Amino acid sequence: MSKRDYYEVLGVAKGADEREIKKAYKRLAMKYHPDRNKDDADGVEKFKEATEAYEVLTDAQKRAAYDQFGHAGVNGQQGGGHGFGGGGDFSDIFGDVFGDIFGGGQRRQQRASRGADLRYNMELTLEEAVRGVTKEIKVPTLVGCELCDGSGAKPGSEAKTCSTCHGAGQVHMRQGFFTVQQACPHCRGKGKIISDPCHKCHGEGRYQKTKTLSVKIPSGVDTGDRIRLSGEGEAGESGAPAGDLYVQVHVREHEIFVRDGNNLYCEVPISFSAAALGGEVEVPTLDGRVKLKIPAETQTGRMFRLKDKGVRSARNGLMGDLVCKVYIETPVKLTEEQKSLLRQLEESFGGAAGKKHKPKSEGFFEGVKRFFDDLTR
Repeated sequence: MSKRDYYEVLGVAKGADEREIKKAYKRLAMKYHPDRNKDDADGVEKFKEATEAYEVLTDAQKRAAYDQFGHAGVNGQQGGGHGFGGGGDFSDIFGDVFGDIFGGGQRRQQRASRGADLRYNMELTLEEAVRGVTKEIKVPTLVGCELCDGSGAKPGSEAKTCSTCHGAGQVHMRQGFFTVQQACPHCRGKGKIISDPCHKCHGEGRYQKTKTLSVKIPSGVDTGDRIRLSGEGEAGESGAPAGDLYVQVHVREHEIFVRDGNNLYCEVPISFSAAALGGEVEVPTLDGRVKLKIPAETQTGRMFRLKDKGVRSARNGLMGDLVCKVYIETPVKLTEEQKSLLRQLEESFGGAAGKKHKPKSEGFFEGVKRFFDDLTR
């Protein structure tokens, strides 16, 4: 029976690169893997066919010979290496293609030995974030068992090496012509068996506990900053190092100030008379009240910068500013006398000479006139 073209088997073009070939093989191998097709002889054959094609097309020498001479160019090479005739171990091929699906158990075990990192969300007021504060927090976590020192074995006894995997934590299961590596079912990948477990942690080497920690928050932190507490995460397995605890900072909105980086912003209401004649108003800062001088003829929206009245950066120590935006507060609940006085004032601004008293109004209405003149042209 003649063999099918290897490119056709994998469903790739002749110019396909190694990445495309691996991707195509993985798809077919997952579909026709013997573990999924135990009673399907045709599926097993397709798996063998795809594996043979993959082996040839990912080997530069074999691929070149196949491209030039077809199956005749590689038939002589199929008896050794990873070939089917040689009875070789296919775990090298699978390890390359499948990663954590086949043969990846050992790597997962190594990553899991260290304790997991934890996160704690901490909410602060603006004052606490600016000045710094020490907070006491409670964190539920896994801690190392002090009775058995994290070993899981009862004091005075010790864990024994697993007789199934001989301490490796992994076993190789041969299925037909290939080998699959998986966690040892006897010791669950730990490599040791505890026959007399510690009564406090029940052989786990760690147990659940709520820890109380004192966290020092440095001055100048802001929303999104996080503080790392080394070794305060979950305890590792079998006495392995603990993970870390990350305190994630969130600063609540303030009723007066808005923070942007190291600067603070606030709005300050001023009276009509103060805006027109000038004067002084008290403005709040995080260090107390200060006097802000308002020059005569101040318009709504004008910004005043108070240097070094903002936030000191936690990163570089630079001090920000306080920026005050003033707005003119319209008088309310006027008496008849006050209304009469305001009308007299408004009349005193009238006529052509009144334009000099309303610089923004003059510019605005002239702009409106030009806009409508352009529409009617």
